[in-house]
Amino acid sequence: MSLNLLFTCAGRRNYLINYFKEAIKGQGKIFTADMSSSAPAMVDADVAIVVPSIYDDNYITALKNIVKEHDINAIISLNDLELPILSKHKDNLETTGVKVLISSESVIDIAFDKVKTFNFLSDIGLKTPKTYTSLHKVKDNIFNGILKFPLVVKPRWGSASIGIDFPESEEELDLAFKLQHIKLKKSILNTASEQDLENAILIQEKMNGKEFGMDIVNDFEGNYYGTFVREKVNMRSGETDKAVSIIDNRFDEIGEKISKNLKHIGSLDCDVFIANNELYVLELNPRFGGGYPFSHEAGIDTTAIYIEWLKGNTNVSEFNNYKAGKLFSKCDRMLEIKTS
Repeated sequence: MSLNLLFTCAGRRNYLINYFKEAIKGQGKIFTADMSSSAPAMVDADVAIVVPSIYDDNYITALKNIVKEHDINAIISLNDLELPILSKHKDNLETTGVKVLISSESVIDIAFDKVKTFNFLSDIGLKTPKTYTSLHKVKDNIFNGILKFPLVVKPRWGSASIGIDFPESEEELDLAFKLQHIKLKKSILNTASEQDLENAILIQEKMNGKEFGMDIVNDFEGNYYGTFVREKVNMRSGETDKAVSIIDNRFDEIGEKISKNLKHIGSLDCDVFIANNELYVLELNPRFGGGYPFSHEAGIDTTAIYIEWLKGNTNVSEFNNYKAGKLFSKCDRMLEIKTS
């Protein structure tokens, strides 16, 4: 069976494009779409197509045209900011016959809005950092000993580590909170935050301890498949730079609990801390995350599993050979961007 896959907002996810090219084994093509022809992932695709901004009124129409012209079987988004848009238009896109591998609007909303993430995790009994949008309430809680510095100040509706500050005093907190509001209005997150600009900046408890990335994989009907974890050894620009694979039942239990309550589609990228021997879940990102290569190289080939599921095959055990203790490090490479 031949499959053509379209990756939207392809950006810098070359590794993912190449993993899928390997998994598809020449039985189909890998297409990328991005608003910039010089996006690195466009170089490694079989076919690269420039599209309008995700906020352009013609964006969904452009995707539908690509699907029809190139007989695309599935769409996979690689960008947080696009997820609410594709989820909203999922039914419309699927009238073309394509399968949009995006979770429901309610799932995307829980993951995209960090206040709703906090509420979701708390409601299902998982530990997560205390989270606020009120500067006044934070100061009251500091005065009453409920919170202490340092804290985390970041956008409520955000992507990766855009705009994170770590104030260590009340003066720094005031400055960071005010500056975040100013920067937000000038950033790519402005559109995503405009529904409630007054409460668009979060203040969170800062966790001190070991940090982990966790991929929770569901099938395309939202059924739990597995949890795959890596300890973050080193970070750079908000993404995991070095990590080592681990196997720990505590993470498996949390992963399955999130899966069965959230019912997301495909891979969900999570951030988890171990502090005082307790596990705290920080983020839910319903897409392939920047830490996925560490899981892939440690033995879980989620890209091949996606291909098998798209073909209707349910026996994917041969692609799960996850091993603990595998340490990997990312590195950059140069790409020539063709200008003519």
